[in-house]
Amino acid sequence: MKGIILAGGLGTRLHPLTRITNKHLLPVYDKPMIYYPIQMLVNAGIEDIMVVTGGSNSGDFLRLLGNGKEFGLKRIHYGYQEGEGGIADALNTAREFVGDDKMVVVLGDNIIEKNIKKAAADFKKQKKGAKVILKEVANPKEYGVAEVVNGRVKRIIEKPKNPVSNLAVIGIYFYPPEVFNIIGKLKPSKRGELEITDVNNAYIKRNMMTHEILDGWWMDSGESKDALLDANILVKKSGANKI
Repeated sequence: MKGIILAGGLGTRLHPLTRITNKHLLPVYDKPMIYYPIQMLVNAGIEDIMVVTGGSNSGDFLRLLGNGKEFGLKRIHYGYQEGEGGIADALNTAREFVGDDKMVVVLGDNIIEKNIKKAAADFKKQKKGAKVILKEVANPKEYGVAEVVNGRVKRIIEKPKNPVSNLAVIGIYFYPPEVFNIIGKLKPSKRGELEITDVNNAYIKRNMMTHEILDGWWMDSGESKDALLDANILVKKSGANKI
């Protein structure tokens, strides 16, 4: 199974911190933010990893990460997303890298307390479809929210005004290689992007979506300056930095 970390974007919500660097290179306690999703994948037994980035600071990832020796990897692959086409568009950059393999896709600002070993193992056994990881949150209006009925995800609603649950779809997704066929048929949303929620809902409509609830805390550390501060504090207190 391949691992893909999406680390593009302009990080405008973190200005002025991101005016001279990519947000995924900002520190979270004593390590750059990008270290945490890489280690998340390595801990799940995934060693064939691509980092997809973009913008004028993309070369900084290569200078920082090199071939991934610090993580026990033989190499890290790099992809470049042109423009701001959304998460699904960034994922499409990895089409040739993935080939015929399954994949786990992680947003580069996601930090978790524990690991995704069980979810990765379960998905390897899953015969068809996709998997998402859910987490209860206090502010579901800020996320894609899952409606779960009889143990199955019925639909995902992006940033709902009246959330049907407090289960957020966090930035960790599992897909078969056929996901690129779905992405190829997507139309841009009102904000001009190819939305990952549309990809997930396509699998739900086909009754081909499973889910798991994340154990331990989760942080979208690039969501805001407050989230970045909270992530620093949580990582320090919990020892999640010991990678």
